[in-house]
Amino acid sequence: MTHVPFPHGFATQQVHAGSGPDPATGARITPVHLTAGFVFDDFEQARARFAGEDDGYVYTRTGNPTTAALETRLATLEGGTDALVVGTGQAAITVALLGILGAGDHVVAAGDLYEGSRGLLLDNFGRLGISVDFVPDTGDPAAWEARVRPDTRAFFAESIANPKAVVLDVPAVAAVAHRHGIPLVVDNTFATPYLLRPLEHGADVVVHSASKFLAGHGAALGGAVVTGPTTREAFDWSGFGHLTAPAGVLGGISWVERFGPRRAYVEHTRAVVASRLGPTISPFNAFLVQQGLETLSLRVARQSATALELARWLQARPEVASVDHAGLASHASHDVAARLLPRGSGAVFSFTLEGGRPAAQRFVDAVRLFTRMTHVGDVRSLVIHPASTTHAHRSEGERLAAGIWPGLVRLSIGLEEPEDLLADLLPALAAAVPAPTPAGV
Repeated sequence: MTHVPFPHGFATQQVHAGSGPDPATGARITPVHLTAGFVFDDFEQARARFAGEDDGYVYTRTGNPTTAALETRLATLEGGTDALVVGTGQAAITVALLGILGAGDHVVAAGDLYEGSRGLLLDNFGRLGISVDFVPDTGDPAAWEARVRPDTRAFFAESIANPKAVVLDVPAVAAVAHRHGIPLVVDNTFATPYLLRPLEHGADVVVHSASKFLAGHGAALGGAVVTGPTTREAFDWSGFGHLTAPAGVLGGISWVERFGPRRAYVEHTRAVVASRLGPTISPFNAFLVQQGLETLSLRVARQSATALELARWLQARPEVASVDHAGLASHASHDVAARLLPRGSGAVFSFTLEGGRPAAQRFVDAVRLFTRMTHVGDVRSLVIHPASTTHAHRSEGERLAAGIWPGLVRLSIGLEEPEDLLADLLPALAAAVPAPTPAGV
């Protein structure tokens, strides 16, 4: 369904969009509709719903009132008209791209993608006959242009990359994509719509791991796909054969004929890709994500401010070789971040210790307040060593080429007091890189 824009400020939208008193009970909070299916009043209503003539619900795999409320809120917060919620962030990426790509197609992707996304494109999509080229310098529009082929059907990148915090120049990359009639898909997990709305800057599809900042408390899994920017004309999908060919589920007409060239993609992705693959989000998880969204701006603003404070402090420490945070003038993406991320550069960043992997191991083992965990966007601060965990399946050469140094550590900053986090980092740094013994002692 198309969602009507909600004309209020972000904090108001995150609390009110897509929800209201339950019409049956008057309950103010969206109920959790834990049901597999929905009862039809009669034969004709069942027929009409399966024919798409009635907007009512059929089965939770294809739609649920709790999930629909979350979809409306996410579409509003991202500045889109349509959203599709699924079970995980990986499912969101898979569904979004398979709504575009098929055997024989080619995708150009950022070289600094999260390892799970990189593996999805190389291994899983490769087995489906979909090829990929990675752009080593995400910030260079010419590098994207150089990898476009006649069979290229999508660009894919992260708004803030994991773990080096490279910020995508969305308008520049979108301009390259659109010159070739190609949609730009952006994973906006690290930025969240509070820091950046990629659809307003030229992206055509936005995906999220809702398990991270959107839910915010490390308790729920979820993913989202958002399309249809409200501030400009949406991408024209009439150049994609699977959307213009006659569709059996539509009685022989095409998705473009039925829904128009701007909404054909999202309707096909919802009804054919997501529905048939079945990565359904639990209504209870959808409820938890919606609850998390109500405090999104408060959490992300504080987490981003604390992250920048810690990054500046770490940059001045002798134990630290470098810090990867786009809020620092030393970062390659600093100018892009200053232009696109006025509210902050995010709460996830990395730094590299002088002592390499042994120092990183001592540091990770020494922290007490930071939680050792493969997750981000939690209210608790988290730490991990990418080279031995999230990026362990890459070769050493590939890790080094991506800047995943042996001594690199990733932090996800939570809601603790900055002073307490600094007090935890200081002894961990001392344990990681002990001060040299003075000569003669």
